[in-house]
Amino acid sequence: MTYLHSMTSSTDGIRALAPARWRGLDGLVSVFWDAEGHAGATGYYLSPDPRIVIFFNDVSSHIRMTNLEGGDNLQYRPMKRAIYVPAGVPLWTSFTSFHRFSHLDIHLHRDRLLKYLTPSLGASLALSALRRPVEIQDAAAIETLAGLLVDEVSSPSRHAAFAESLVGSIVTGLLNLDMDSHELEPANARLTQAQMNRLIAVVNERADYRMSVGEMAEAVGLSESWFANVFKHTTGKTPLQWQLTKRIGIAQEMLEQSDLSVAAIAAQLGFSDQAHLTKTFRQVAGATPAAWRRMRQGD
Repeated sequence: MTYLHSMTSSTDGIRALAPARWRGLDGLVSVFWDAEGHAGATGYYLSPDPRIVIFFNDVSSHIRMTNLEGGDNLQYRPMKRAIYVPAGVPLWTSFTSFHRFSHLDIHLHRDRLLKYLTPSLGASLALSALRRPVEIQDAAAIETLAGLLVDEVSSPSRHAAFAESLVGSIVTGLLNLDMDSHELEPANARLTQAQMNRLIAVVNERADYRMSVGEMAEAVGLSESWFANVFKHTTGKTPLQWQLTKRIGIAQEMLEQSDLSVAAIAAQLGFSDQAHLTKTFRQVAGATPAAWRRMRQGD
């Protein structure tokens, strides 16, 4: 299958240290980059096809990522060593510090992926797997396969089928293809009470009661994409909506049980300022913090 990938992208503060090395294969393109980004550097990427990104060094403390335009700090999460980005899912990145890195991009035609996965999974589960993003930090086996693929991209020494088989192994190693896992049917799954108790305990340990979705998923031992799905089925809210409601509940307790000012409560709970807390409080509780405190004191 002749395939030329297309991706909309823009970067600021990121530069390649050498020309990209790439190789087109059957229904896919592999591209290897050496690059560096400065503190404050940003990137935006959107592809009509699925893609895989594998980093050859740990970037989690230097690069953050989000799939939400205009995301605030709470919506950003650390970049993982290996990620799968489904077709049409946007990605924004931001550097917190200067960092040099190398990574392999694998752009895949959707039909090529389906052709590879369907014989083993069936069409329904293959399509389901293609729609679920994956982000993993412990990617040693995948990184080994990616290193072999980079060698074939840089200096081809074997038939293209060898490089294509490496891509196939990377795909099956990265995508969540566990046939026995309920993750393939998130609509029917729920968090257990033990998982909810664990999550509540971890959130309560934070001084401002704030966690990213990735951190919440990690706390209960689930992938971020599946956690977000089953969490809403369990609670009726997205993880961030639930967390925000919890923080407003804590604010109500502080308003009722202490003499702290609204500004002090806002600072303690991680809101940007008093106005931010007031706006959010009104949306959740139906009144401003000051009005709510007066009503409670009048009871």
